[in-house]
Amino acid sequence: MEDVLDLYEQPYDEQQPVVCFDEKGVGLHQEVRPPQPGAPGQPARVDYEYVPQGSANLFVMVEPLAGWRHVEVRTRRTKQDYAACLRYLAEVRYPQAKTIRLVQDNLNTHLAASLYEAFPPAEARRLARRFEFHYTPKHASWLNMAEIEISIFTRGCLSQRVADEAALAERVAALEVERNRQHGTIQWRFTAHEARHKLARLYPILQT
Repeated sequence: MEDVLDLYEQPYDEQQPVVCFDEKGVGLHQEVRPPQPGAPGQPARVDYEYVPQGSANLFVMVEPLAGWRHVEVRTRRTKQDYAACLRYLAEVRYPQAKTIRLVQDNLNTHLAASLYEAFPPAEARRLARRFEFHYTPKHASWLNMAEIEISIFTRGCLSQRVADEAALAERVAALEVERNRQHGTIQWRFTAHEARHKLARLYPILQT
């Protein structure tokens, strides 16, 4: 916990960007009957019936201090999908950065070893060297600022049913462009010093 909190206190450094990474599964549902829009004196109506259309996965990448985010829509959440996101960060978003400091949870695919599942060893090692991994503790997903961005996207474009992956990608891309145009930064205020007081029960009790 303190490792992540100390990282959040570091000033902005374009050579060592801090990027928060997380995922969210989205169920796809086809409407049985078209929703009825609201009218004066009549609320909007949505039929409770729907036809399941499988699911998709959102890979959410956020640089809180720069006000940048990118959401990748994929059918699955395999090691290969995760590795593709890391390559995007290393080669497309931050090709000139010295080190990408990545904050993420302990999901079983969130490992440098996943790169070796997707690329030849030399390429996997080259990409792995670009990253510095910082993990949130178990049961502490709130420490990952990508969770804040996921909440914004959930309210902003996922509150209504999505029929297919193409429609999902279109909605997500529209909100991503809007948020990036606004340079919506995240100002984290909870520090390790505060944690030692407010979360004192989580620290070991030393016998003196």
